[in-house]
Amino acid sequence: MLNKLFVRNLPFALNETDLSNLFSAVGVVRSVKIPLDHETNRKRGFAFVEMQTAQEAARAIEHLHNSSVEGRQLYVEYAKDRSIAA
Repeated sequence: MLNKLFVRNLPFALNETDLSNLFSAVGVVRSVKIPLDHETNRKRGFAFVEMQTAQEAARAIEHLHNSSVEGRQLYVEYAKDRSIAA
């Protein structure tokens, strides 16, 4: 789970390919998921990015957290394990 990241404050114009390309600069991206609102079918402003290794995930946080993309400051952190959330 240490290779899955939670990314928030995304520009709404950013798509999964754009986000994958951004994170590919620091390592191998396994998957990208930008959830949609169930009622409006619009992006919710956050995403989950899974990197190949925990080291690449740590590097992504180091290099991309607080970076600016299309005028918005990204927040990149480890995703919380939903199975232990109460």
